[in-house]
Amino acid sequence: MDAECLFCRIASGKTDTEFLHETDHLVVFRDIHPHAPVHLLIVPKRHIRSINDVKDSDREILGDLIMTAKEMARRFGIHASGYKLLFNVEKGGGQVIFHLHLHLMGGWQR
Repeated sequence: MDAECLFCRIASGKTDTEFLHETDHLVVFRDIHPHAPVHLLIVPKRHIRSINDVKDSDREILGDLIMTAKEMARRFGIHASGYKLLFNVEKGGGQVIFHLHLHLMGGWQR
């Protein structure tokens, strides 16, 4: 855990953030600045700075992020209509908080 990292503090329960889902390895919560009717963040509990810092040993965590996104899409009823999964990588890629996280966005009416 990085004591200065917002997502480390959230994932370790040091904020009043409501978890929609939690496992030993990750947490899911709503984005406070949503860009879609459903906008969730899927965040590993272990601090990994960004996709650029992922190691071969992190494959299981990455798989958990994707499988959890699929499960949450079903739970929020957007699995059939479609959804977007997004990793922002570094400042040029839009990353603002430097703790790996996956955005799950959907629920748009088309």
